[in-house]
Amino acid sequence: MTMTNELLRYFRAKEKERASETAAATQCPFCSVQCTLQLVEERIVERRRYKAVPTDNPTSNGRLCLKGMNAHQHALHPERLLFPLAKVDGRFVRVSWEEALSLIVERIISIQKEDGVDAFAVYGGGSLTNEEAYLLGKFARVALKTRHIDYNGRFCMSAAAAAMNDAFGLDRGLTNPLSDIPLAQTIILAGTNVAECQPTLMPYFYEAKKNGAFIIVVDPRETKTAALADLHLPLKPGTDTALAVGIGKVLLDEGYIDEAFVCERTVGFTEWKQHIEAVKMDEIARVTDVPAEKIRLAARKYGEAADAIVLTARGLEQQADGYAAVRHWMNVVLATGKIGRPGSGFGSITGQGNGQGGREHGQKADQLPGYRSIEHPEHRRYIANIWGISPDELPRKGVSAYEMMQKIGAGEITGLLVMGSNPVVSSPNAAFVAKALQKLKFLVVADMFLSETAELADLVLPVSSYLEDEGTVTNVEGRVCFRPAARKRPGEVKHDWEILCAIAHKLGKGRYFSFTSAEEIFNELRLASRGGKADYYGVTYERLRRERVYWPCPDAHHPGTPRLFTERFAHPDGKARFAVLPFRPEKEETDEWYPLYLTTGRVLAHYLSGTQTRRSPALSARQPEAVVEIHPRTAKRYGIGPGMLVRIETRRGAAVVRSRYNDQIREDTIFVPFHWSGLQQINNVTSDELDPHCRMPAFKRCAARVRPVVDLGRN
Repeated sequence: MTMTNELLRYFRAKEKERASETAAATQCPFCSVQCTLQLVEERIVERRRYKAVPTDNPTSNGRLCLKGMNAHQHALHPERLLFPLAKVDGRFVRVSWEEALSLIVERIISIQKEDGVDAFAVYGGGSLTNEEAYLLGKFARVALKTRHIDYNGRFCMSAAAAAMNDAFGLDRGLTNPLSDIPLAQTIILAGTNVAECQPTLMPYFYEAKKNGAFIIVVDPRETKTAALADLHLPLKPGTDTALAVGIGKVLLDEGYIDEAFVCERTVGFTEWKQHIEAVKMDEIARVTDVPAEKIRLAARKYGEAADAIVLTARGLEQQADGYAAVRHWMNVVLATGKIGRPGSGFGSITGQGNGQGGREHGQKADQLPGYRSIEHPEHRRYIANIWGISPDELPRKGVSAYEMMQKIGAGEITGLLVMGSNPVVSSPNAAFVAKALQKLKFLVVADMFLSETAELADLVLPVSSYLEDEGTVTNVEGRVCFRPAARKRPGEVKHDWEILCAIAHKLGKGRYFSFTSAEEIFNELRLASRGGKADYYGVTYERLRRERVYWPCPDAHHPGTPRLFTERFAHPDGKARFAVLPFRPEKEETDEWYPLYLTTGRVLAHYLSGTQTRRSPALSARQPEAVVEIHPRTAKRYGIGPGMLVRIETRRGAAVVRSRYNDQIREDTIFVPFHWSGLQQINNVTSDELDPHCRMPAFKRCAARVRPVVDLGRN
């Protein structure tokens, strides 16, 4: 028996009467674009439905990608941690917050008494808000008095940050606003796959193409970004420094140098020129495996352009000589004077949601708030005064994120607080990291989920999601952005900053951590940053509720700084520095046992260690497992068919993923995304060689071999 149309209409009308809809403003928690949206909650009788509706903002102009559309799914996931968990006899049991905090303080005191104050370390994350990043740095140095603090942003921006500080005197991801991209006549994208990592930025490049821009992409494989290019340079993995040197050689030899700019605004050109003059183009072509004529074409297109932009990212930076590669691209920019004006500049596209703000305000081992140096006497005095302590009480600099793991493995660090990170999946040579963490006397993890790192913890603390945690982040352009809380916290969940304040109070340091809101923390951050390179003093919550503000912004009447270095660089003499850095091949080369280059990266549907995106049904369905992209000819050489399970081995271990043919990748190279754990965890096999300048691990190249395994998914 079927219902009549009249009955259907009647029940639909009744359903609408019982339905309600609410909308709350928030922004995507994932990449550095920080797209804004409204989360609409529709209640129909007993059911709730959610949808993300993009809203306008000056960075992504009302766009939202696949991840942003579905971010709420992880925040509302039934696996969310709702109360503290302590490990008892190998199993997690529920404990009260009072019990959890008492245990933390008891273990901190005992470990520091037994092993020294630096034996307890702090490991942060690039997704924490500015307020929480700032407070984590203060907590480590004031409450714990440890020198050992670093964060997963070390794996994101450290090469570019160190290079920009040394070359320009200031590190901000982009030296010019994104709106400059359509003004450029030539754009070089070196080691960046914007189409999958920051897809809402792609219209800037489409508009540039429409305006006649010549786009050059440097990448070992033809990504979705490379498909946009007029010229694709598929170099051998790990040879980006040599390629940048070759570009500089052509510019010098063919007369594209802006001599007036070089003379007036830089130092070190003569030494760079002498170094470049000795370079042989046939050697550059041999090392990079890119034909010399293609390198010359790229250099000429850049040199001829009245305005041009160079953008780098992790593909170039996550190498053992990533710092040198970035510095050589900066040499190219400085030699031609293409910086500090509309349509011309340099930028490193930040990966993490708050990778920029996270390092500006104290999570890095050597930095204090405002991008001050922890080793600089005046900087120490200024921050100590803000914090109400003596400069002598501030610890000195510690070590980088991976070096902290090495110290844990060696027994020098015996206690660890992890907040906003999952190093068991995100670290290089991650199998070593997992073993090292199991040696700790005490591991406490603050997370939304029982991540792979949290599973190893003695205590897990439930924290708020992006929907519940009010605060600020600093996006890819250097704009400070306010993110309101869109929902109430579930269960016994606390904000990261609340947890830090609570622990500090129990340690007897409560007078330094008497905050009752994120805004109070931000106001102290403003004071701490005042007069520093990353000056936020002129930024307030009231202002941020109206606009996104570029830093530096030294006072309330300052408009912010969209474009850097228009008249001078940030070094005391106002001049930028050329660098002479020889091409230094990575230690690990291919051989007869490991004949292929393995490189890693991201895919559109997932983000970092996958802790959040793998818990989104929509995103997980889009790409449920890791794959190895392999050229068909290479695959056939090793007996690997499409869709087969493949065992990838390096000198550190093995991973098993499914094959995907890609005839646009180099035949000597395989690519695997790093968002999965378990057998699919590719970071178990990546290289832990570190860049000597910035301690960035060499994620993007190591020697590997492949072979098929039994495909359990086939008959």
